[in-house]
Amino acid sequence: MSTPAYTELFQRHQRLHRLGHLQSIAQWDQSANMPPKGNEARSLALAEMGGLLHQLATEPQLKSLLEQAAAENLEADQRANLREMGRAWRASNALPQSLVEAKSLANSRCEHAWRAQRQANDWAGYVENLREVVRLTREEATLLADGTGLSRYDALLDLYEPGMRSAEVDRVFGDLRSWLPALIRQVREKQAQETVIRPVGPFTQAAQKALGLDAMRLMGFDFEAGRLDESSHPFCGGVPEDVRMTTRYREDDFLPSLMGTIHETGHGRYEQNLPREWLGQPLGQARSMGLHESQSLSFEMQLGSHPAFARLLSPLVSRHLGEQPAFEPGNLNRLLTRVNPGFIRVDADEVTYPAHVILRYEIERPLVEGEIEVEDIPALWDAKMMELLGLDTRGNYKDGCMQDVHWGCGLIGYFPCYTLGAMYAAQWFATMRRAMPDLDARIAAGDLAPVFDWLRENIWLQGSRYETPELVRRASGETLNPAHFKAHLQSRYLG
Repeated sequence: MSTPAYTELFQRHQRLHRLGHLQSIAQWDQSANMPPKGNEARSLALAEMGGLLHQLATEPQLKSLLEQAAAENLEADQRANLREMGRAWRASNALPQSLVEAKSLANSRCEHAWRAQRQANDWAGYVENLREVVRLTREEATLLADGTGLSRYDALLDLYEPGMRSAEVDRVFGDLRSWLPALIRQVREKQAQETVIRPVGPFTQAAQKALGLDAMRLMGFDFEAGRLDESSHPFCGGVPEDVRMTTRYREDDFLPSLMGTIHETGHGRYEQNLPREWLGQPLGQARSMGLHESQSLSFEMQLGSHPAFARLLSPLVSRHLGEQPAFEPGNLNRLLTRVNPGFIRVDADEVTYPAHVILRYEIERPLVEGEIEVEDIPALWDAKMMELLGLDTRGNYKDGCMQDVHWGCGLIGYFPCYTLGAMYAAQWFATMRRAMPDLDARIAAGDLAPVFDWLRENIWLQGSRYETPELVRRASGETLNPAHFKAHLQSRYLG
Protein backbone atom coordinates (compact mmCIF):
# COMPACT_ATOMS: atom_id res chain seq x y z
CA MET A 1 0.00 0.00 0.00
CA SER A 2 1.18 3.50 -0.82
CA THR A 3 2.44 5.59 2.12
CA PRO A 4 2.98 9.07 0.63
CA ALA A 5 2.85 11.02 3.92
CA TYR A 6 5.26 8.67 5.69
CA THR A 7 7.61 8.66 2.70
CA GLU A 8 7.67 12.48 2.72
CA LEU A 9 8.48 12.48 6.46
CA PHE A 10 11.21 9.88 5.90
CA GLN A 11 12.88 12.07 3.26
CA ARG A 12 12.65 15.18 5.43
CA HIS A 13 14.37 13.38 8.33
CA GLN A 14 17.14 12.23 6.01
CA ARG A 15 17.79 15.90 5.22
CA LEU A 16 17.76 16.81 8.91
CA HIS A 17 20.29 14.06 9.56
CA ARG A 18 22.67 15.26 6.84
CA LEU A 19 22.61 18.84 8.04
CA GLY A 20 22.96 17.61 11.63
CA HIS A 21 26.03 15.68 10.46
CA LEU A 22 27.70 18.94 9.45
CA GLN A 23 26.65 20.57 12.72
CA SER A 24 28.13 17.74 14.80
CA ILE A 25 31.49 17.84 12.99
CA ALA A 26 31.65 21.63 13.42
CA GLN A 27 30.97 21.16 17.15
CA TRP A 28 33.71 18.52 17.43
CA ASP A 29 36.15 20.79 15.63
CA GLN A 30 35.24 23.67 17.96
CA SER A 31 36.25 21.54 20.97
CA ALA A 32 39.21 19.63 19.52
CA ASN A 33 40.81 21.55 16.68
CA MET A 34 39.70 25.15 16.27
CA PRO A 35 42.10 28.03 17.04
CA PRO A 36 40.85 30.24 19.91
CA LYS A 37 40.15 33.31 17.75
CA GLY A 38 37.69 31.29 15.67
CA ASN A 39 35.22 30.80 18.50
CA GLU A 40 32.95 33.80 18.00
CA ALA A 41 32.52 33.14 14.28
CA ARG A 42 32.00 29.42 14.91
CA SER A 43 29.48 30.14 17.65
CA LEU A 44 27.50 32.38 15.31
CA ALA A 45 27.67 29.75 12.54
CA LEU A 46 26.45 26.99 14.88
CA ALA A 47 23.62 29.21 16.11
CA GLU A 48 22.66 29.82 12.47
CA MET A 49 22.71 26.07 11.77
CA GLY A 50 20.72 25.36 14.91
CA GLY A 51 18.11 27.85 13.78
CA LEU A 52 17.95 26.32 10.30
CA LEU A 53 17.51 22.80 11.69
CA HIS A 54 14.80 24.05 14.02
CA GLN A 55 13.05 25.76 11.12
CA LEU A 56 13.07 22.55 9.09
CA ALA A 57 11.88 20.50 12.08
CA THR A 58 8.91 22.80 12.69
CA GLU A 59 7.63 23.44 9.16
CA PRO A 60 3.82 23.88 9.32
CA GLN A 61 3.01 21.00 6.96
CA LEU A 62 4.69 18.46 9.27
CA LYS A 63 1.65 18.36 11.55
CA SER A 64 -0.68 17.26 8.79
CA LEU A 65 1.93 14.82 7.42
CA LEU A 66 2.20 13.18 10.85
CA GLU A 67 -1.58 12.90 11.07
CA GLN A 68 -1.85 11.46 7.55
CA ALA A 69 0.98 8.99 8.12
CA ALA A 70 -0.72 7.72 11.29
CA ALA A 71 -3.66 6.61 9.12
CA GLU A 72 -1.45 4.82 6.57
CA ASN A 73 -0.79 1.08 6.55
CA LEU A 74 2.69 1.00 8.07
CA GLU A 75 4.89 -1.91 9.12
CA ALA A 76 5.91 -2.22 12.78
CA ASP A 77 9.31 -0.55 12.33
CA GLN A 78 7.80 2.25 10.28
CA ARG A 79 5.23 2.86 13.01
CA ALA A 80 7.98 2.97 15.64
CA ASN A 81 9.85 5.45 13.46
CA LEU A 82 6.70 7.55 13.14
CA ARG A 83 6.29 7.50 16.93
CA GLU A 84 9.81 8.92 17.32
CA MET A 85 9.19 11.49 14.56
CA GLY A 86 6.19 12.71 16.53
CA ARG A 87 8.18 12.93 19.75
CA ALA A 88 10.88 15.01 18.05
CA TRP A 89 8.28 17.23 16.37
CA ARG A 90 6.51 18.00 19.67
CA ALA A 91 9.79 18.91 21.40
CA SER A 92 10.89 21.16 18.52
CA ASN A 93 7.54 22.93 18.24
CA ALA A 94 7.58 23.83 21.91
CA LEU A 95 10.48 26.22 21.30
CA PRO A 96 10.73 29.36 19.15
CA GLN A 97 13.63 29.60 16.73
CA SER A 98 14.92 32.72 18.47
CA LEU A 99 15.39 30.76 21.71
CA VAL A 100 17.15 27.89 19.92
CA GLU A 101 19.62 30.31 18.34
CA ALA A 102 20.16 32.32 21.54
CA LYS A 103 20.75 29.18 23.55
CA SER A 104 23.26 27.81 21.02
CA LEU A 105 25.19 31.09 21.07
CA ALA A 106 25.20 31.36 24.88
CA ASN A 107 26.29 27.73 25.25
CA SER A 108 29.16 28.11 22.79
CA ARG A 109 30.43 31.29 24.42
CA CYS A 110 30.21 29.88 27.94
CA GLU A 111 31.91 26.59 27.03
CA HIS A 112 34.76 28.30 25.19
CA ALA A 113 35.44 30.74 28.03
CA TRP A 114 35.19 27.89 30.56
CA ARG A 115 38.29 26.22 29.15
CA ALA A 116 40.53 29.05 30.32
CA GLN A 117 38.40 30.05 33.33
CA ARG A 118 38.53 26.56 34.78
CA GLN A 119 42.31 26.45 34.60
CA ALA A 120 42.43 29.86 36.31
CA ASN A 121 39.94 28.82 39.03
CA ASP A 122 37.90 31.84 37.88
CA TRP A 123 34.39 31.29 39.23
CA ALA A 124 33.58 35.01 39.09
CA GLY A 125 34.26 35.10 35.34
CA TYR A 126 32.49 31.82 34.65
CA VAL A 127 29.31 32.77 36.49
CA GLU A 128 28.76 35.77 34.20
CA ASN A 129 28.27 33.45 31.23
CA LEU A 130 26.58 30.66 33.19
CA ARG A 131 23.77 32.97 34.33
CA GLU A 132 22.67 33.44 30.72
CA VAL A 133 22.88 29.70 29.97
CA VAL A 134 20.70 28.92 32.99
CA ARG A 135 18.23 31.72 32.17
CA LEU A 136 17.72 30.34 28.67
CA THR A 137 17.55 26.75 29.93
CA ARG A 138 14.80 27.71 32.36
CA GLU A 139 12.93 29.38 29.51
CA GLU A 140 13.32 26.22 27.43
CA ALA A 141 12.19 24.03 30.34
CA THR A 142 9.11 26.20 30.93
CA LEU A 143 8.02 25.95 27.31
CA LEU A 144 8.61 22.19 27.20
CA ALA A 145 6.73 21.75 30.48
CA ASP A 146 3.77 23.79 29.21
CA GLY A 147 3.40 21.38 26.30
CA THR A 148 3.72 18.19 28.32
CA GLY A 149 2.29 18.89 31.75
CA LEU A 150 5.59 17.89 33.34
CA SER A 151 7.65 19.85 35.84
CA ARG A 152 10.36 22.01 34.34
CA TYR A 153 13.13 19.61 35.36
CA ASP A 154 11.22 16.54 34.17
CA ALA A 155 10.64 18.22 30.82
CA LEU A 156 14.42 18.53 30.38
CA LEU A 157 15.12 15.04 31.74
CA ASP A 158 12.65 13.66 29.19
CA LEU A 159 14.82 15.04 26.36
CA TYR A 160 17.72 12.83 27.46
CA GLU A 161 15.93 9.90 29.08
CA PRO A 162 12.44 9.68 27.52
CA GLY A 163 9.83 8.54 30.01
CA MET A 164 12.04 8.93 33.08
CA ARG A 165 10.75 11.20 35.84
CA SER A 166 12.47 12.79 38.81
CA ALA A 167 10.17 10.90 41.17
CA GLU A 168 11.75 7.66 39.92
CA VAL A 169 15.24 9.20 40.08
CA ASP A 170 14.51 10.28 43.67
CA ARG A 171 13.48 6.73 44.55
CA VAL A 172 16.52 5.12 42.97
CA PHE A 173 18.99 7.70 44.26
CA GLY A 174 17.39 7.67 47.70
CA ASP A 175 18.05 3.94 47.88
CA LEU A 176 21.65 4.53 46.71
CA ARG A 177 22.18 7.14 49.41
CA SER A 178 21.04 4.65 52.05
CA TRP A 179 23.81 2.10 51.40
CA LEU A 180 26.54 3.75 49.31
CA PRO A 181 28.46 5.58 52.11
CA ALA A 182 28.71 2.39 54.17
CA LEU A 183 29.87 0.41 51.13
CA ILE A 184 32.57 2.99 50.39
CA ARG A 185 33.84 2.69 53.99
CA GLN A 186 33.81 -1.11 53.90
CA VAL A 187 35.67 -1.29 50.61
CA ARG A 188 38.29 1.21 51.71
CA GLU A 189 38.87 -0.72 54.94
CA LYS A 190 39.30 -3.92 52.96
CA GLN A 191 41.63 -2.33 50.39
CA ALA A 192 43.76 -0.74 53.13
CA GLN A 193 45.12 -4.24 53.74
CA GLU A 194 46.33 -4.54 50.14
CA THR A 195 49.73 -3.58 48.78
CA VAL A 196 49.56 -1.52 45.61
CA ILE A 197 52.58 -0.46 43.57
CA ARG A 198 52.16 2.98 42.04
CA PRO A 199 53.31 3.53 38.43
CA VAL A 200 56.33 5.75 37.94
CA GLY A 201 55.99 8.46 35.31
CA PRO A 202 56.19 10.69 33.46
CA PHE A 203 54.16 9.18 30.62
CA THR A 204 54.38 11.09 27.36
CA GLN A 205 51.23 12.11 25.56
CA ALA A 206 52.38 10.29 22.43
CA ALA A 207 52.84 7.02 24.33
CA GLN A 208 49.47 7.40 26.04
CA LYS A 209 47.72 8.05 22.74
CA ALA A 210 49.31 4.96 21.19
CA LEU A 211 48.18 2.93 24.21
CA GLY A 212 44.64 4.32 23.91
CA LEU A 213 44.49 3.44 20.22
CA ASP A 214 45.55 -0.14 20.97
CA ALA A 215 42.91 -0.37 23.70
CA MET A 216 40.31 0.85 21.20
CA ARG A 217 41.40 -1.89 18.79
CA LEU A 218 41.08 -4.46 21.57
CA MET A 219 37.53 -3.20 22.16
CA GLY A 220 36.64 -3.50 18.46
CA PHE A 221 36.41 0.17 17.45
CA ASP A 222 36.14 0.69 13.68
CA PHE A 223 38.81 3.22 12.69
CA GLU A 224 37.37 3.38 9.19
CA ALA A 225 34.35 5.11 10.77
CA GLY A 226 35.88 7.18 13.55
CA ARG A 227 38.95 8.66 15.22
CA LEU A 228 40.46 9.74 18.56
CA ASP A 229 41.51 13.33 19.35
CA GLU A 230 42.11 15.55 22.39
CA SER A 231 39.85 18.09 24.10
CA SER A 232 39.43 19.86 27.44
CA HIS A 233 36.70 17.39 28.43
CA PRO A 234 36.44 13.85 26.98
CA PHE A 235 33.41 13.22 24.78
CA CYS A 236 32.07 11.17 21.89
CA GLY A 237 30.36 13.01 19.06
CA GLY A 238 29.96 12.96 15.33
CA VAL A 239 27.58 10.57 13.59
CA PRO A 240 27.48 6.76 13.17
CA GLU A 241 29.39 7.01 9.88
CA ASP A 242 32.04 9.30 11.41
CA VAL A 243 32.40 8.95 15.19
CA ARG A 244 34.60 11.59 16.84
CA MET A 245 36.02 10.59 20.22
CA THR A 246 38.25 12.72 22.44
CA THR A 247 40.26 12.22 25.60
CA ARG A 248 42.71 14.30 27.65
CA TYR A 249 46.17 13.51 29.00
CA ARG A 250 48.19 13.96 32.19
CA GLU A 251 51.86 13.08 32.09
CA ASP A 252 51.89 12.05 35.76
CA ASP A 253 49.06 9.48 35.44
CA PHE A 254 48.09 7.44 32.38
CA LEU A 255 45.01 5.73 33.83
CA PRO A 256 42.52 8.63 33.47
CA SER A 257 43.28 8.89 29.75
CA LEU A 258 43.28 5.12 29.20
CA MET A 259 40.03 4.45 31.02
CA GLY A 260 38.43 7.59 29.60
CA THR A 261 39.30 6.34 26.12
CA ILE A 262 37.81 2.92 26.88
CA HIS A 263 34.70 4.68 28.22
CA GLU A 264 34.28 6.74 25.05
CA THR A 265 34.89 3.61 22.94
CA GLY A 266 31.71 2.16 24.43
CA HIS A 267 29.81 5.21 23.22
CA GLY A 268 31.53 5.00 19.85
CA ARG A 269 30.76 1.34 19.24
CA TYR A 270 27.09 1.91 20.09
CA GLU A 271 26.94 4.66 17.46
CA GLN A 272 28.86 2.61 14.88
CA ASN A 273 26.51 -0.35 15.30
CA LEU A 274 23.13 1.36 15.25
CA PRO A 275 20.83 -0.19 12.61
CA ARG A 276 22.29 0.82 9.27
CA GLU A 277 19.03 0.38 7.37
CA TRP A 278 17.55 3.15 9.56
CA LEU A 279 20.49 5.54 9.35
CA GLY A 280 19.25 9.14 9.29
CA GLN A 281 15.90 8.25 10.87
CA PRO A 282 14.74 8.64 14.48
CA LEU A 283 14.43 4.85 14.81
CA GLY A 284 18.13 4.55 13.92
CA GLN A 285 19.23 6.76 16.81
CA ALA A 286 20.38 5.67 20.28
CA ARG A 287 17.34 5.28 22.50
CA SER A 288 18.45 7.43 25.44
CA MET A 289 21.47 8.87 27.21
CA GLY A 290 21.02 6.37 30.05
CA LEU A 291 21.32 3.54 27.54
CA HIS A 292 24.28 5.31 25.92
CA GLU A 293 26.00 5.49 29.31
CA SER A 294 25.22 1.82 29.83
CA GLN A 295 27.43 1.11 26.84
CA SER A 296 30.36 3.29 27.92
CA LEU A 297 30.16 1.84 31.43
CA SER A 298 29.85 -1.70 30.09
CA PHE A 299 33.21 -1.04 28.45
CA GLU A 300 34.94 1.01 31.15
CA MET A 301 33.62 -0.56 34.35
CA GLN A 302 32.00 -3.92 33.70
CA LEU A 303 34.78 -4.99 31.30
CA GLY A 304 37.55 -2.48 31.94
CA SER A 305 37.63 -3.16 35.69
CA HIS A 306 36.95 -6.89 35.35
CA PRO A 307 39.70 -8.86 37.17
CA ALA A 308 40.61 -10.71 33.98
CA PHE A 309 40.70 -7.63 31.77
CA ALA A 310 43.92 -6.39 33.37
CA ARG A 311 45.66 -9.43 31.86
CA LEU A 312 44.65 -8.18 28.41
CA LEU A 313 45.70 -4.59 29.13
CA SER A 314 48.99 -5.38 30.89
CA PRO A 315 51.06 -6.22 27.77
CA LEU A 316 49.67 -3.15 25.96
CA VAL A 317 50.61 -0.87 28.86
CA SER A 318 54.13 -2.35 29.07
CA ARG A 319 54.59 -2.09 25.31
CA HIS A 320 53.87 1.62 25.22
CA LEU A 321 54.95 2.83 28.66
CA GLY A 322 57.82 0.46 29.41
CA GLU A 323 58.14 -2.46 31.80
CA GLN A 324 57.29 -1.69 35.44
CA PRO A 325 56.22 -3.87 38.41
CA ALA A 326 53.12 -1.67 38.61
CA PHE A 327 51.96 -2.99 35.22
CA GLU A 328 51.83 -6.65 36.34
CA PRO A 329 48.21 -7.83 35.81
CA GLY A 330 47.32 -8.30 39.46
CA ASN A 331 48.69 -4.92 40.47
CA LEU A 332 47.15 -3.24 37.42
CA ASN A 333 43.76 -4.62 38.42
CA ARG A 334 44.23 -3.27 41.95
CA LEU A 335 45.00 0.14 40.43
CA LEU A 336 41.91 -0.03 38.21
CA THR A 337 39.62 -0.98 41.11
CA ARG A 338 41.12 1.28 43.76
CA VAL A 339 38.31 3.02 45.67
CA ASN A 340 39.39 6.46 46.80
CA PRO A 341 37.06 9.46 47.01
CA GLY A 342 38.36 12.20 44.76
CA PHE A 343 37.35 15.57 43.38
CA ILE A 344 37.04 14.69 39.70
CA ARG A 345 33.97 12.82 38.49
CA VAL A 346 35.39 11.49 35.22
CA ASP A 347 38.36 9.98 37.09
CA ALA A 348 36.23 8.44 39.87
CA ASP A 349 36.11 4.73 40.60
CA GLU A 350 32.80 2.97 40.06
CA VAL A 351 31.97 2.81 43.79
CA THR A 352 32.30 6.53 44.52
CA TYR A 353 31.11 7.67 41.06
CA PRO A 354 27.37 7.60 41.92
CA ALA A 355 27.99 10.12 44.71
CA HIS A 356 29.25 12.61 42.11
CA VAL A 357 26.08 12.13 40.08
CA ILE A 358 23.76 12.44 43.09
CA LEU A 359 25.51 15.70 44.01
CA ARG A 360 24.98 17.20 40.56
CA TYR A 361 21.37 16.03 40.34
CA GLU A 362 20.58 17.56 43.73
CA ILE A 363 21.92 20.90 42.47
CA GLU A 364 20.68 21.04 38.88
CA ARG A 365 17.10 20.09 39.68
CA PRO A 366 16.39 23.01 42.07
CA LEU A 367 18.46 25.25 39.76
CA VAL A 368 16.09 24.55 36.87
CA GLU A 369 13.03 24.88 39.07
CA GLY A 370 14.18 28.33 40.26
CA GLU A 371 14.59 27.25 43.89
CA ILE A 372 18.27 28.25 43.86
CA GLU A 373 20.38 30.58 41.72
CA VAL A 374 23.72 30.17 39.97
CA GLU A 375 25.45 32.04 42.81
CA ASP A 376 24.30 29.33 45.26
CA ILE A 377 26.12 26.52 43.45
CA PRO A 378 29.56 26.68 45.15
CA ALA A 379 28.24 26.54 48.72
CA LEU A 380 25.86 23.70 47.89
CA TRP A 381 28.64 21.87 46.07
CA ASP A 382 31.00 22.20 49.04
CA ALA A 383 28.37 20.96 51.50
CA LYS A 384 27.31 17.97 49.42
CA MET A 385 30.87 16.96 48.55
CA MET A 386 31.70 16.88 52.26
CA GLU A 387 28.49 14.98 53.07
CA LEU A 388 28.78 12.38 50.32
CA LEU A 389 32.54 11.92 49.96
CA GLY A 390 34.14 13.72 52.92
CA LEU A 391 36.11 16.09 50.68
CA ASP A 392 36.72 19.81 51.19
CA THR A 393 36.28 21.78 47.94
CA ARG A 394 35.96 25.27 49.44
CA GLY A 395 37.58 27.77 47.08
CA ASN A 396 38.64 25.01 44.68
CA TYR A 397 36.25 25.78 41.82
CA LYS A 398 38.55 24.18 39.23
CA ASP A 399 38.19 20.74 40.80
CA GLY A 400 34.75 21.50 42.19
CA CYS A 401 31.74 23.05 40.51
CA MET A 402 33.66 24.14 37.39
CA GLN A 403 35.13 20.75 36.53
CA ASP A 404 32.42 19.59 34.12
CA VAL A 405 31.58 21.11 30.77
CA HIS A 406 27.89 20.12 30.93
CA TRP A 407 26.21 23.04 32.66
CA GLY A 408 28.29 25.58 30.77
CA CYS A 409 27.20 24.22 27.39
CA GLY A 410 23.56 23.85 28.41
CA LEU A 411 23.45 20.11 29.12
CA ILE A 412 21.23 20.48 32.18
CA GLY A 413 18.88 17.65 33.13
CA TYR A 414 21.39 15.08 31.94
CA PHE A 415 23.39 13.98 34.98
CA PRO A 416 21.07 11.22 36.32
CA CYS A 417 21.72 9.33 33.07
CA TYR A 418 25.26 8.49 34.20
CA THR A 419 24.21 6.41 37.18
CA LEU A 420 21.12 5.07 35.44
CA GLY A 421 23.62 3.87 32.82
CA ALA A 422 25.71 2.12 35.48
CA MET A 423 22.58 0.33 36.69
CA TYR A 424 21.62 -0.74 33.17
CA ALA A 425 25.20 -1.97 32.56
CA ALA A 426 25.11 -4.14 35.69
CA GLN A 427 21.76 -5.52 34.54
CA TRP A 428 23.16 -6.36 31.09
CA PHE A 429 26.04 -8.34 32.57
CA ALA A 430 23.79 -10.14 35.05
CA THR A 431 21.67 -11.18 32.07
CA MET A 432 24.71 -12.30 30.07
CA ARG A 433 25.95 -14.44 32.96
CA ARG A 434 22.59 -16.19 33.24
CA ALA A 435 22.66 -16.96 29.52
CA MET A 436 26.41 -17.73 29.40
CA PRO A 437 27.64 -19.19 32.72
CA ASP A 438 31.17 -19.37 31.28
CA LEU A 439 31.26 -15.65 30.43
CA ASP A 440 33.95 -14.74 32.96
CA ALA A 441 36.14 -17.64 31.87
CA ARG A 442 35.83 -16.51 28.26
CA ILE A 443 36.78 -12.94 29.17
CA ALA A 444 39.77 -14.34 31.09
CA ALA A 445 40.78 -16.21 27.93
CA GLY A 446 40.72 -12.96 25.97
CA ASP A 447 37.43 -13.73 24.21
CA LEU A 448 35.37 -10.53 24.37
CA ALA A 449 33.11 -11.48 21.45
CA PRO A 450 30.28 -12.84 23.65
CA VAL A 451 29.95 -9.44 25.33
CA PHE A 452 30.03 -7.45 22.11
CA ASP A 453 27.69 -9.87 20.32
CA TRP A 454 25.12 -9.65 23.12
CA LEU A 455 25.27 -5.84 23.22
CA ARG A 456 25.01 -5.64 19.43
CA GLU A 457 21.93 -7.84 19.21
CA ASN A 458 20.08 -6.57 22.27
CA ILE A 459 21.00 -2.88 22.43
CA TRP A 460 22.93 -1.53 19.44
CA LEU A 461 20.84 -2.92 16.58
CA GLN A 462 17.58 -2.03 18.33
CA GLY A 463 18.14 1.72 18.02
CA SER A 464 14.92 3.43 19.14
CA ARG A 465 12.63 0.64 17.96
CA TYR A 466 11.18 0.25 21.48
CA GLU A 467 10.55 2.69 24.27
CA THR A 468 13.10 2.29 27.04
CA PRO A 469 11.22 0.05 29.53
CA GLU A 470 10.25 -2.32 26.71
CA LEU A 471 13.78 -2.41 25.27
CA VAL A 472 15.20 -3.17 28.74
CA ARG A 473 12.57 -5.86 29.34
CA ARG A 474 13.26 -7.53 26.00
CA ALA A 475 17.01 -7.46 26.63
CA SER A 476 17.04 -8.61 30.25
CA GLY A 477 13.63 -10.03 31.10
CA GLU A 478 12.72 -7.15 33.45
CA THR A 479 12.63 -3.36 33.54
CA LEU A 480 15.33 -1.38 35.33
CA ASN A 481 16.26 -3.16 38.55
CA PRO A 482 18.88 -1.26 40.61
CA ALA A 483 19.48 -4.36 42.75
CA HIS A 484 21.83 -5.66 40.03
CA PHE A 485 24.11 -2.64 40.49
CA LYS A 486 24.32 -3.10 44.26
CA ALA A 487 24.99 -6.82 43.85
CA HIS A 488 27.70 -6.11 41.28
CA LEU A 489 29.55 -3.67 43.55
CA GLN A 490 29.30 -5.96 46.56
CA SER A 491 30.53 -8.96 44.58
CA ARG A 492 33.45 -7.18 42.93
CA TYR A 493 34.69 -5.17 45.91
CA LEU A 494 33.65 -7.17 49.00
CA GLY A 495 33.34 -10.70 47.61
